[in-house]
Amino acid sequence: MTTPQFPARDIGRFSDRHIGPDAEAERRMLETVGYDSIDDLMDAAIPEAIRWTGTLDLPPAATEDEVIAELRALAARNTVAVSMIGLGYHGTHTPAVIRRNVLENPAWYTAYTPYQPEISQGRLEALLNFQTMVTDLTGLATANASMLDEGTAAAEAMTLARRAGKSSSPVYVVDADTLPQTIAVLATRAEPLGIEVRVVDLDTEPLPAQFFGLHLQYPGASGAVRDHTALVEAAHATGALVTVAADLLALTLLRPPGEIGVDIAAGTTQRFGVPMGFGGPHAGYLAVRGGLERMLPGRLVGVSRDAAGDPAYRLALQTREQHIRRERATSNICTAQVLLAVMAGMYAVYHGPAGLRAIAQRVHRRAATLDRLLRDLDDPQITLVHQAYFDTLLVQVPGRAERVLADAADRGVNLRLVDADHVGISCDETTTGAHLATVADVFARLSGSTSAGVPDAVEAPSALPAGLARTSDFLAHPVFRSHHSETAMLRYLRRLSDLDYALDRGMIPLGSCTMKLNATTEMEPVSWAEFADIHPFAPAAQTAGYAELVASLERWLAEVTGYDAVSVQPNAGSQGELAGLLAIRAYHRERGEAHRDVCLIPSSAHGTNAASAVMAGMRVVVVGCDGDGDVDLADLDRKIEAHRDTLAAIMVTYPSTHGVYEGGIATLCARVHDAGGQVYVDGANLNALLGFAKPGRFGADVSHLNLHKTFCIPHGGGGPGVGPVAVRAHLAPYLPGDPLGTDGPARPAVSAARYGSAGILPIPWAYLRLMGPEGLTRATGVAVLAANYVATRLRGHYPVLYAGNKGLVAHECILDLRGLTKATGVSVNDVAKRLIDYGFHAPTMSFPVAGTLMVEPTESEDLAELDRFCAAMIAIRAEIDQVGTGEWPTGDNPLANAPHTAVMVSGDDWPHPYPRSVAAYPGGVDRLGKYWPPVRRIDDAYGDRNLVCACPPPEAFEN
Repeated sequence: MTTPQFPARDIGRFSDRHIGPDAEAERRMLETVGYDSIDDLMDAAIPEAIRWTGTLDLPPAATEDEVIAELRALAARNTVAVSMIGLGYHGTHTPAVIRRNVLENPAWYTAYTPYQPEISQGRLEALLNFQTMVTDLTGLATANASMLDEGTAAAEAMTLARRAGKSSSPVYVVDADTLPQTIAVLATRAEPLGIEVRVVDLDTEPLPAQFFGLHLQYPGASGAVRDHTALVEAAHATGALVTVAADLLALTLLRPPGEIGVDIAAGTTQRFGVPMGFGGPHAGYLAVRGGLERMLPGRLVGVSRDAAGDPAYRLALQTREQHIRRERATSNICTAQVLLAVMAGMYAVYHGPAGLRAIAQRVHRRAATLDRLLRDLDDPQITLVHQAYFDTLLVQVPGRAERVLADAADRGVNLRLVDADHVGISCDETTTGAHLATVADVFARLSGSTSAGVPDAVEAPSALPAGLARTSDFLAHPVFRSHHSETAMLRYLRRLSDLDYALDRGMIPLGSCTMKLNATTEMEPVSWAEFADIHPFAPAAQTAGYAELVASLERWLAEVTGYDAVSVQPNAGSQGELAGLLAIRAYHRERGEAHRDVCLIPSSAHGTNAASAVMAGMRVVVVGCDGDGDVDLADLDRKIEAHRDTLAAIMVTYPSTHGVYEGGIATLCARVHDAGGQVYVDGANLNALLGFAKPGRFGADVSHLNLHKTFCIPHGGGGPGVGPVAVRAHLAPYLPGDPLGTDGPARPAVSAARYGSAGILPIPWAYLRLMGPEGLTRATGVAVLAANYVATRLRGHYPVLYAGNKGLVAHECILDLRGLTKATGVSVNDVAKRLIDYGFHAPTMSFPVAGTLMVEPTESEDLAELDRFCAAMIAIRAEIDQVGTGEWPTGDNPLANAPHTAVMVSGDDWPHPYPRSVAAYPGGVDRLGKYWPPVRRIDDAYGDRNLVCACPPPEAFEN
């Protein structure tokens, strides 16, 4: 027997490791689809009018060792100083058991958003822990599963207050002692909505007569701890709602905002074991009092029950509301910061309430000790502004603040420059006695003293007001009191990850979501201290490595998209959309055309598009699609003519949300431009264009890019993400920028940090360097080949709903089950759950068309896995036919009862008309590698009717 000879992979070329099919597999796939080469396939699929045939102007591909060396060199240009800047970002110790087993564990970081809850029970439990942690610490009724950062959480709180409040006033009052970056984000988000953000020094000025909401910081940005009871009562008397941005660590010692009637709490969980990362990613939080939970934006984990009546977790209420409500959605945020929320929640689980309180007490003692050391200098030119504080001192040094900062920086400590007369100093979990001695010595030298004393010998009284001390219990659930040894924590994390299905188990063929390889080499630098432990407002001289990394990444992204400028500040695709639309809005206003406020959006578009347009102050007008799923150009002409004088923009996704290269895209761009509008191309599907077409060259003015899709930042169970915005030159002046104006004038900001989630930017940087021009182009071609291979193999079993030129799809295909459902009663949900029994995560279900499955195989799945998926889908079609012929009853068959758990198939009672083997091991499923879902099908309606969004008691899980 002759062994077939296949071309060997190049072991030194990363693209050969990233891309699943080898040369022989590509040949076989091309034969199936009917093309001689990938270039021929792409020439046929992509309209000639937009096809680009050049070579990307990027550095040639580097090896993994070379890329790590280059990143090491960049990291070495960052200075890891002792950060005492504060402003909502703090040093923290990530417990090694959490760093290794969550942040660096593909079982957690390669998971998808838990829309299929039966195979996401581990992540959902971890998120329920997070929600419980937030509600317990804030004293409020319900918290969501995380927000993007504190600034965006505060902005969502503002719009929630406007929706839920009784006041018709457009005024939103913000205390002057609020984090400055939060004020900047609030201002950006408020202006298009007609909200007037009024910053008021509430220590010296009264509240206005009318306002719809009040934002307070607790403790304040200056460090001051104030009793807000009277302000809350006064705001409620006018019908306004009150938001408190609270430090969760401080709330282990201070009275929680819920106990004084606060309506909303917002903030960040960064200091719960999540590195600063030069600004992100971090898990923001949002919590509300009872009665507001059904207006809460973002994701919410709830408790429901499965088909056996057992408790089970699921996403609840407004999950993906953007796709349902579109321009009536309350928020454009359709993601969360799941990986970081899991870390923060596990930090609370590992330390428990006593451990968190001990950390908070130690932090406060450090601040109080420094307070005493400075007071002991007895220098009238060095005074402490506030008597009550938690971790931050505001020191007055008339005219000498810059000198203090410079002297401290020379000794390796970063302080905060408030103004010429004031310095801010924050202590955190990592602050040591040596750090305090260094800072005290800086002030001693300033005052002419030789010594400021020895910190460990100082008796420092508490500076927490006795009347604001916390007396209520928190984190009483057993989960926060059971896993405090490393052994127990390790096993808990392993148990939860075993409940889940992630990319480390098998293929996740989700259309519109691009679940592909997140290479270990790309991930490795994220944990390095030189990237992880940098404060976002650290001096520029200490962040040269980050500056170079960001500049080169923005330059490369501009090259691959054909645009002129890029900002990486948006920390999610939703924020990138908003930033792009705000740039268009500002451009029209600058030209004296503020009346242009109509945004055309095809009926097939991502739901976030419409929500983002409304948030940008635009009116949404829907453009229909034709029978082939393309934008109806005749309807486009009608809508342009009807709104020619007020047309601001059109938002289109390309390739379309239907997974097709539409032939009329160049015509569409030209017609909108002729009417004075701008063209926004949603970059969600850029992985079908890279190396073959450039939106900035075929007529688009702006795009956002999903780096967690095309550029390999992992989904992490629903976040982190980065959504850079790329624009043509005329829109570049309106890109978001530094909210604090660190090295120039302050700029409008869509997230709290200048570079958003900078801590994960080494991932796409590494991907681009590893792949090089040829690798990126080949990845696009193989992704399109894989989608067409799947479509070709399954077309005889399921109709493929839309196709473009010569019957080709782009990077994804839509399988239409509506006819089968009508004929047999088997729903798309039944097929999705049955795929779990076959060892697969389901494709995207009922989006963009109800009753369909959208499949995206990506370039990183090999041919064997593609064939395994196709075989499963073909086998499921045969099962559907058995239901259709009556061999199995409609309500009792392997599809209706899927997924099947080990408990179910091993039980003594088996009343079903099909054997256990069909339930457990269909279609030759590998018995050794079988994934068993932990719960049966979950009752969604029950969970929404009976909303429980905190950890249930252990008794709920007793059989």
